[in-house]
Amino acid sequence: MSVIETVIEIPTEHEKNICGQFDSYLKKIERTLHVTIVARDGVIKLIGPEDMIKKAKSVFNNLAELSKRGNTITEQNVDYALSLSFTESDGAILEIDKDIICRTINGRPVKPKTMGQKNYVDTIRKKMIVFGIGPAGTGKTYLAMAMAIQAFKNGEVNRIILTRPAIEAGEKLGFLPGDLQSKIDPYLRPLYDALYQIMGAESYLHNSEKGLIEVAPLAYMRGRTLDNAYIILDEAQNTTPAQMKMFLTRIGFGSKVIVTGDQTQKDLPSGTTSGLDMALKVLHKIDDIGFCMLTSSDVVRHPLVQKIVQAYDEYEKKANAPKKDVLLTKDRRKKVAVKATVKGKIRDRK
Repeated sequence: MSVIETVIEIPTEHEKNICGQFDSYLKKIERTLHVTIVARDGVIKLIGPEDMIKKAKSVFNNLAELSKRGNTITEQNVDYALSLSFTESDGAILEIDKDIICRTINGRPVKPKTMGQKNYVDTIRKKMIVFGIGPAGTGKTYLAMAMAIQAFKNGEVNRIILTRPAIEAGEKLGFLPGDLQSKIDPYLRPLYDALYQIMGAESYLHNSEKGLIEVAPLAYMRGRTLDNAYIILDEAQNTTPAQMKMFLTRIGFGSKVIVTGDQTQKDLPSGTTSGLDMALKVLHKIDDIGFCMLTSSDVVRHPLVQKIVQAYDEYEKKANAPKKDVLLTKDRRKKVAVKATVKGKIRDRK
């Protein structure tokens, strides 16, 4: 493969954003694509194999366009641009960036950051019920909350209902002090955090007092019919099959439902079947229900979270892999039996 040299011009005001602190992003691109990068005075020189130079140019063009749109380039942006450079959809990162769902109370745009998240958001727009399944940090709950708040602001629904099962994450917390609301609030804190960040505490409290936004444990859903509402069930992997059926049969006219969960983080008692696992098996043939499976490549928290998720996935695959010594084929078992018989006859003759 011939080595070539090419030059890319980067506007000076975007150079620091694209190169990263102490050129950390340049070093990552160099290591990944095996090219040499020299950046000086708004000009980036690329030296390396022709196919890798093409990928590097694609990465820099995408990062430059993101920067021009006002984005602060993060390590996650660089990682995703690099991964897309190895596919035919290397320009997809710019299409994803156009899809602004809403803005937070501070004016920061909320939008999908990966192809998986983009598919998740598009499915929510098309389907009445959507299951968002994936590991921690993939934006399942946050994007669902953003979609719910935007629909509420646009008058598409009359209220927002957020719920999750009140199950401890492997700890017995004992009796909590205070009234009933004080007891259940710690379990619902992640939902409050997202509401405050996107909508603002004052706006949430104002709408909550009117009953337009409700945050409640799953047990409160029994016997209700939820019309013209945006309903989000979070941590669905901790529901039982009976609870999941109860929840899904609460849906009324004009409502939209999003069910989020992580199949690898169940807090149910040992031996209990997850309502989420059963729902995926029972409902997968119904057209109006969408299923989005997010992966570790869709993690948008600290890059270390992505590595942690991948490490656990690899460990669990190895742990669950069948052992070759135990699972012998029929032919193999016959050969072993024949050899044992022959050895026994030889010993008897001696």
